[in-house]
Amino acid sequence: MPGVTSDPPAQLPRSSPERHGVPSAAIEAFLDQLEADGVELHSIMLLRHQTVLVEGWWAPYTRDGVQLLYSLSKSFTATAVGLAVAENRLSLDEPVSRFFPQDQVESLHPRVQRMQVRHLLSMATGHHIDTRPLMLAAAAPAAAFLAVVPEEEPGSWFTYHNGASLMLSLIVTAVSGERLLEYLRPRLLDPLGIGEAWWLGTESVDQGYSGLYLTTESIARFGQLYLRGGVWDGRRLLPDGWVTAATRLQVDSPREPHPDWRQGYGYQFWRCRHGSYRGDGAFGQFCVVLPEHDVVLVTTAAVEDMQTVLDALWQRLLPAFRADSVPEANDSRLEDRLAALTLPVVRGDAEPATTHQSRGSGAGGWSATSLRADGEQPVSRLDLSPAADGGWLLSITDARATYQVPCGHGQWRSGEHLLGQALLRTAACGAWTAAATFRAEIAFISTPHRMEVVADFGAGTVQARWRIAPLDAVGGSELAVPARARR
Repeated sequence: MPGVTSDPPAQLPRSSPERHGVPSAAIEAFLDQLEADGVELHSIMLLRHQTVLVEGWWAPYTRDGVQLLYSLSKSFTATAVGLAVAENRLSLDEPVSRFFPQDQVESLHPRVQRMQVRHLLSMATGHHIDTRPLMLAAAAPAAAFLAVVPEEEPGSWFTYHNGASLMLSLIVTAVSGERLLEYLRPRLLDPLGIGEAWWLGTESVDQGYSGLYLTTESIARFGQLYLRGGVWDGRRLLPDGWVTAATRLQVDSPREPHPDWRQGYGYQFWRCRHGSYRGDGAFGQFCVVLPEHDVVLVTTAAVEDMQTVLDALWQRLLPAFRADSVPEANDSRLEDRLAALTLPVVRGDAEPATTHQSRGSGAGGWSATSLRADGEQPVSRLDLSPAADGGWLLSITDARATYQVPCGHGQWRSGEHLLGQALLRTAACGAWTAAATFRAEIAFISTPHRMEVVADFGAGTVQARWRIAPLDAVGGSELAVPARARR
């Protein structure tokens, strides 16, 4: 199974925003704009001068919870490549084909033979398409990649390319004998004080393009390492010059639709406006580094238009950064706000207005099935029973599995369900919203994703929809991650 590690991390220093030249009012304005724009934040951490100024988690998300980073994982993949280069395991100028069976190389197209490791890093392989689907469907992913002839000369054309990142993972594993997480643990994660970490993949290789799970503070530590040029607590962790190369413009990205995606690409890092750069993942997983202001901003979120987060940063926070400290806020509004963060809970009654039970119900419980049974619905059956300590227990069946979800009334209730060798972490709240209608919100708290479930027990039917659908999953059971090793 994919690698799992768990060690308690030491905390970063904390201070008030004003002591480091950031007015609390600017932070509130930033949060206000995101809220007005409909951005669902799950966590935020703002660092300046190596110090945490702002931190918050929207319940049911928590400080110590890891969350899927999606493509922010790529920046960690690139870091593994940089470390492998420093250990003379590979060179950025080496042909990609060198790392795979040589009896196949002579038959490769010349453009494939000219493709170098640096082209994978900068997503400038020359392909117009992402090769990831072909690679995942193949018994030999690397061979499938090498068989796809780039339409353009390597180095001349940018395509956002998950397959290139998967190839980097395959290469690091080939030259080190370790999957990415294993390779990074002693070289990067342990020195940074990063504890719990999961990385999805196959039995032999981590995804590289996605699949890494970390806490918010772990992401912040990574951003701080890059802001300091690869040095942590006086110790150089990344090779000299790597951060500059990885975060500068390596290839233009003129066809991207949003302004902060048109600033060009480095080595698995995006360039941004205002002299900054970032690692980012789908739905608002951000690690933004502003070298000119000595700032790192980290968010985890569930938002489809990620440009809105960066726009709020440029409009509300960037103009507020001061070189010196500013007067302390004379109230605790920001502190109180951060302490009370929560996603909305379902409003309604704790008990149904009638004692009606739908067909198939057990004693003291209710059941409902989906109107559709095509395997493309996130819920095919819901069984609901009262919990002894209040709230309910939801038993949810999808196309892959059945899993249990504790559900609170007026508050989020967290739970874990073991599915084989994988652990599904959830938090849910619910209520009766009509005589025989029950509504629940289920957050899959190791991911950005949240599901609304509405059951009409009078009709015996249930409907479910994702607030924002996962990229590679239909049902919630597919969002389980490898269970933590038991000691």
